This record gives sequence, structure tokens and C-alpha cells, in this order.
Amino acid sequence: MSPWTFLVTTSAIVAILVLHGADATVVTTCKTAADSDKRVDYEFCVLELGKHHESPDADIWGLAKVAALVGAANTGSVLVEIRARLAKPGTDAKTTTALRQCLQLYDEVNYAFLYAYERINDRNYAAGKEEVGLATPLALRCDDAFTKVAIPSPLNQSSKYTTKISIVCIAITNLIK
Repeated sequence: MSPWTFLVTTSAIVAILVLHGADATVVTTCKTAADSDKRVDYEFCVLELGKHHESPDADIWGLAKVAALVGAANTGSVLVEIRARLAKPGTDAKTTTALRQCLQLYDEVNYAFLYAYERINDRNYAAGKEEVGLATPLALRCDDAFTKVAIPSPLNQSSKYTTKISIVCIAITNLIK
């Protein structure tokens, strides 16, 4: 892709995202975060942060907190999904064992995001990033619980989401001066 094509495509994506509700601060913050940390998925950042009701009025500090809240909200949904799977009649013992481990692990992931929010809110950025940094390994341990019993993890997309939002939260927190 030529630099000109890339610039036009990127500009079009930004314009579409802004028109569909993503605030300019979200767009610019996600762009800066992606430029500073190549692991940041720019489109994911804009889409997920742009959905949150606090984003339009948020500065970088506020968006770091929003990223932690988005992570916690997603984790809450994962916990609901795990409980529903556990309640489903006919779930075999191996799956039940793995799901119970995941329930405990995602409960810890949820607390990690909530504690990160509190630390970032208190402007203790190192502690906030440390808390967020715990989320991904915990979510991946859930996938490992299924691997150990030779069952594909039904929560694989959840661990990928957790990883992406954790990276976004840490990258945005790193931007705070």
C-alpha cells in the first residue's frame, strides 16, 4: 500500500469513526496510543472506548479509566456467560471443572480491572498498570484449564478481548503526563 493510499484510508476510517459516535479525543488518544505501542489495535481502541458514555467528555486520564471500566464490564459479561454454561443441563464433568476454574479466574480479572480503575483514578499510574497487567495472564489461564482437559475453550474470544483492552489501558495510561 502506498503512503498516499494509507493516508487516505486512515483518514476515511477516522472520519467514519467520528461520524459514528467516536469522539475526536478517543480517536486522537487511540492513535497516539497505537503509535506509542505497536500492540495496540487502533480500530478496537476507538470502537470500544467510543461506545462508553464517559468517553465524549474524557481527557487522556479519563480514557485510561474508561479502558479499565470497559475491561471490567466485558469481564462481567464473561462471568454471566460462564455461570450460564455451568447451569446448562448435561454439561460434562471435565467442562464443569474447567468452567469453575474460569469462574474464579475471571472473577480475579474483574477485580484487576476494577482495582486498576481505582489506582488510575487516584493517579497512581504504576499501580494501575500493574493491576491491568494481571488481567491477561489470568484470562489465559482459563484457556489453559480447557487445554488441560483436551477441550477447546469456549472463552477464547474473551481472553483475546481481555488482552486487547489491557494493552489499550496500559498504553493510554503511559500517555498521561
